Amino acid sequence: MGKGGSLSEGVVKKILISYAYVAIWIFLSFTVIVYNKYILDRKMYNWPYPISLTMIHMSFCSFLAYLLVSVLKLVEPVSMSRELYLKSMLKALMPVAVYSTGVIFKKETFKSDTMANMILISFGVGIAAYGEASFDTWGVILQLAAVAFEATRLVMIQVLLTSKGITLNPITSLYYVAPSCLICLFVPWVIKEFPLLKATSSFHFDYLIFGTNSFCAFALNLAVFLLVGKTSALTMNVAGVVKDWLLIAFSWSVIKDTVTPVNLFGYGLAFLGVGYYNHSKLQALKAKEAQKKAAQPDEEAAGLLEEREAEGAERKNESQG
Repeated sequence: MGKGGSLSEGVVKKILISYAYVAIWIFLSFTVIVYNKYILDRKMYNWPYPISLTMIHMSFCSFLAYLLVSVLKLVEPVSMSRELYLKSMLKALMPVAVYSTGVIFKKETFKSDTMANMILISFGVGIAAYGEASFDTWGVILQLAAVAFEATRLVMIQVLLTSKGITLNPITSLYYVAPSCLICLFVPWVIKEFPLLKATSSFHFDYLIFGTNSFCAFALNLAVFLLVGKTSALTMNVAGVVKDWLLIAFSWSVIKDTVTPVNLFGYGLAFLGVGYYNHSKLQALKAKEAQKKAAQPDEEAAGLLEEREAEGAERKNESQG
């Protein structure tokens, strides 16, 4: 690392790779959200069954992961005990915010400035939601619940990917997680949507639409495991704000949804929070590089001392011989 706190080539490469992971996830997440809207919206494809759509996604992901791991054996299987699997997944029963969950499970170190930054981002997004032209209280409640459970899911993925004694790649992660999601969706599906689907005799499964949509969901899930495994659940959650900006721009320019000044102000605050988060991450990398550089002379000195002691001992043995 040179003067002025510049970053080494290795750290710059790491940053670029991390941003590449983020970009891939944002693109796939954006694609799946827009595609799902097309399928669920009554004015478009008109198939308003979100639980059923998610179950189709998880069924496809489970089948494809099983095919790659157990049948074709293109991906090395992982030895995981039932106890470890249940221990990692059952912790997801505690729905709290991403940062708080990350701190609880020791995936993030608590820092007051980071918490304040997360509050700023949340506050900005909250203002943007309040300024929504078609504000719906029940929709906001559902969104808050979704945020809480998504936060927990992301941290649980991080726990599963870094559990002691196992190493999971995106495919094997999906191999274990997708069936669990499918089972969890079954009860609400039976209660809420199965009676409606049973009564809809005119529905015919469109393999092209649901197949391509499921493949996009499969790619997105792989990107989620890759991003969380290489960075953190918190980084992915912050990147989600950038995805929201893209969705707003798309909704305003293509779908012609109304964007209010309050929306723009709220996401402006969130933008400041994201910018500060990236700045903090960069400073942390610089500090880590400085520590490594400071430790190198000590390590070199210790190595030279050991060599000299070894040479002295060897000479002593020769003289005694």
